[in-house]
Amino acid sequence: MNLEWMAWTPVTAGFFITIISIIVAMTVWEVLSPSDFRRGLLPISTTRGDRLFIGILINAYITIGWIGLTEWNLLFALPVYICVIASALRFG
Repeated sequence: MNLEWMAWTPVTAGFFITIISIIVAMTVWEVLSPSDFRRGLLPISTTRGDRLFIGILINAYITIGWIGLTEWNLLFALPVYICVIASALRFG
């Protein structure tokens, strides 16, 4: 498989490995302990997987804003990402 068209840096590889690991972990958790729909801060009924997806989307928008509005390294956004995902999963 020829992947020379993409710049596979360690950061890029780490990103994809992290996302795949999270999806695999959530799949195993869902198989072992199926979730019910519930309403939280979001105005819709969601499952764990829905809240994870919404949290990942919010983090994508935060990343776009971070890159567009600041000159700071993305590693400084990591605590923000973790808080957003944790909040979406817990309270969403």
